[in-house]
Amino acid sequence: MSGINKVILVGHLGKDPEIRHLEGGVAVASFPLATSETFNKDGRKVEQTEWHNIVMWRGLADVAAKYLQKGKLVYIEGKLRTRSFEDKEGIKKYTTEVVAENFTMLGRKTDFETEGAPRNGARTAETDGYRNDADDLPF
Repeated sequence: MSGINKVILVGHLGKDPEIRHLEGGVAVASFPLATSETFNKDGRKVEQTEWHNIVMWRGLADVAAKYLQKGKLVYIEGKLRTRSFEDKEGIKKYTTEVVAENFTMLGRKTDFETEGAPRNGARTAETDGYRNDADDLPF
């Protein structure tokens, strides 16, 4: 039996997506996403925030660049990926990212209005015709 690697997050963008174009014009977007949970500790309400590194590829990255901004609330489905890289000193480092397969913008209709964009409420990358195929990723 093979395993399941599925992540579902609902949170706010910590920054505007950073868009890069790799060889061959492949678009990749990345941004931090904050998720928060509240719990009681010694009779006080405590909020704990987790930060997640989100990566979107190709058409999904293009949609993210057009619609997502710092502070926006978004629902993301994807997979966890851990990769390694060398820093400037040549030391091997590891990072874990959520490779998004689709997303849906959440919140009020006015939250999605951008200059020139139609006033049609929540947009989903999947209904716009963009869905990443994890087997297509270049790593």
